[in-house]
Amino acid sequence: MFIGEFHHVIDPKGRVAIPSKFRLILGKDAFVTRGIDNCLFVYPKEEWGKLAQKLSQLPISDIKARAFSRLMLSGAGEVEFDRQGRILLPGYLRDYAGLKNTVCAVGVYNRIEIWDEAKWNEYKGKMDKETEAISEHLANLGV
Repeated sequence: MFIGEFHHVIDPKGRVAIPSKFRLILGKDAFVTRGIDNCLFVYPKEEWGKLAQKLSQLPISDIKARAFSRLMLSGAGEVEFDRQGRILLPGYLRDYAGLKNTVCAVGVYNRIEIWDEAKWNEYKGKMDKETEAISEHLANLGV
């Protein structure tokens, strides 16, 4: 399970360190893709396989299903860790997420989200103000 928040700097080549406790869960490699809210999603190979399987079973006739599948699958790539525990984030993914200098790696149970630090702080601030409404919505969902 991925939990926690870690801040790292992207080097000039586009590499970012993944926290060691996350690497233990990921294993030797992982899959990275466009995420929702303009961040990147990083999945362990097994979780990525489950998600890709579910996406492949969505109805091709549904425009939103096609769009979501394209978002997730067309931008995806397998990444490996170097000796320093870094992964290379392709330029098109860094551009998509607006990753500039400092990023935040956020553990979200079965995946890691990589955010531009400023965007992450802005998002957290917004969500902090909406905690009551969010908790009410979750109660309606049975959480």
